[in-house]
Amino acid sequence: MAAVTDLATLLATMDPVLQEGEFVFCTISEEALAACQPLQPLGLFREAEGVTVILPVEVALERGFVIGTPMRWITLNVHSALEAVGLTAAFATALTREGISANVVAGYYHDHIFMPAANAPRAIKALKALSAGM
Repeated sequence: MAAVTDLATLLATMDPVLQEGEFVFCTISEEALAACQPLQPLGLFREAEGVTVILPVEVALERGFVIGTPMRWITLNVHSALEAVGLTAAFATALTREGISANVVAGYYHDHIFMPAANAPRAIKALKALSAGM
């Protein structure tokens, strides 16, 4: 699968898919990170203040982690090149118009958007409208 850099192609073919379940962003210490590996976090990022992990909400609660807002996860099923310009700005603008926050994680193949769980249906609608408008 070749990575796409053309913004019009990215938008027209992004095919947003709402994933099952709810997820939370938690922060833990470096020491607690080793204990999280068996939890198979969806993602993690090291910051000066601690390690952010993205976990299913039920796993985070089971472990007693302090959690943030439950989020839903939308994957854009287009293989977006990491050096592509404008995709994040385009979908962030579309979601901003709807008053929806977007927490974006870029993987090697796809962009993933996390938003408060209650906003997921509106986010999918806005993203599909953006894609259809191209």
